[in-house]
Amino acid sequence: MQTPATAFLKAKDVPFTEHTYEYVEHGGTEVPAKSLGVPERQIVKTLVMEDEAKKPLVVLMHGDRKVSTKNLARQAGRKSVAPCAPEVAQRHTGYQVGGTSPFGMRKPLPVFVEGSILELPEIYINGGRRGLLVRIRSADLARVLSFSPVDVALS
Repeated sequence: MQTPATAFLKAKDVPFTEHTYEYVEHGGTEVPAKSLGVPERQIVKTLVMEDEAKKPLVVLMHGDRKVSTKNLARQAGRKSVAPCAPEVAQRHTGYQVGGTSPFGMRKPLPVFVEGSILELPEIYINGGRRGLLVRIRSADLARVLSFSPVDVALS
């Protein structure tokens, strides 16, 4: 079943493979990592945040890391950054939380990518619905997404 994310990747000629897993509410990236037998570091979360003016932004982070919102705000030139409420994130992206992809969002949002993600040869990232990841080369992520690299990972 095609999603806005997979349609976007096809339109940009990005080779990808689809990988499904049993979605678990609040299961995080540990669930798909175990299901697919890949390191959690290789699974990339798409997190929707907002700044002090309630302007949305997206940050891509390794599955096994958290985002330093303080460092993200500083590197993004904002006063503060905090996670969006799920319904707000859905309104901005068009995706249900747990199925948010940086590809094919409802409206273009500023995207920030943890720099070390780009060092991985391949990543698994949400394909636009809960329980669906797409495997792509990180070079393709860099090619088709307009983003700013950041260093905001916490262990």
